Amino acid sequence: MKYMKTPLLVLLLVGFCFSSKAWWGANGHRIVGEIAERHLNNKARRAVQDILGTESLGMSSTWADFIRSDDSFDYLSPWHYINLKKGMNYDEFRSALSTDSSVDAYTKLNFLISELKNKELGREKKIMYLRLLVHITGDIHQPMHVSRAEDQGGNRIRVLWFSDSTNLHSVWDEKLVEFQKLSYTEYTAALDHCPKEQCKAWQAQPMTEWFFESYQIADKLYSEITHPNQRLTYRYNFDHINIMNRQLLKAGIRLAGLLNEIFG
Repeated sequence: MKYMKTPLLVLLLVGFCFSSKAWWGANGHRIVGEIAERHLNNKARRAVQDILGTESLGMSSTWADFIRSDDSFDYLSPWHYINLKKGMNYDEFRSALSTDSSVDAYTKLNFLISELKNKELGREKKIMYLRLLVHITGDIHQPMHVSRAEDQGGNRIRVLWFSDSTNLHSVWDEKLVEFQKLSYTEYTAALDHCPKEQCKAWQAQPMTEWFFESYQIADKLYSEITHPNQRLTYRYNFDHINIMNRQLLKAGIRLAGLLNEIFG
């Protein structure tokens, strides 16, 4: 299969809207990509344009979900998340990651970074791996992607979003983002006000801390669901919107840092 040229990319983006599953949802991923694009240095910007052409990081961010419709890419499914036992402190968490040999978001994010630094990497793989890097960096900042195997990252925890039956994972993938009624470009403009020193501090943190932040947030989200089909409404949005926005912003800023490091 040849990787998407412009006409096929249009079909990709249209088709994604009808997908039954989304990770951060299309808008969430595009927000992360658009924020990152605003914080690229000149070398990284040129390298990204050389690989993706006119395709922006925001537009490239949904490829990894859309391609799920092609079963020859099923092997990518576990790249989107990591399952860990609950109750670990940071030292235990970091130790678990240091010995991690599974196919998961942590091992594959490190793999993608290493591969994209390889000057001899073929063009088709560059395109695919860059799209995956953009996507998976977004995924790991969605807290339910760094959570528990027994409930499939909250997919088996049934809740009501207002009157709609859904699950905890979907609330964080899509419901909260879409509830704000903003396009991804409007959302990006509203969020992208990170002081320079704060941006540098977030980018300087080791990747294990990125994962641990999501792990801790996920633990809190689990604790708040006390019974099946718990109803989540305006108060849930009020209590969690700042957490979600901060994770989206961190994801975009850190993605830019990765790309600046890889291509700088």
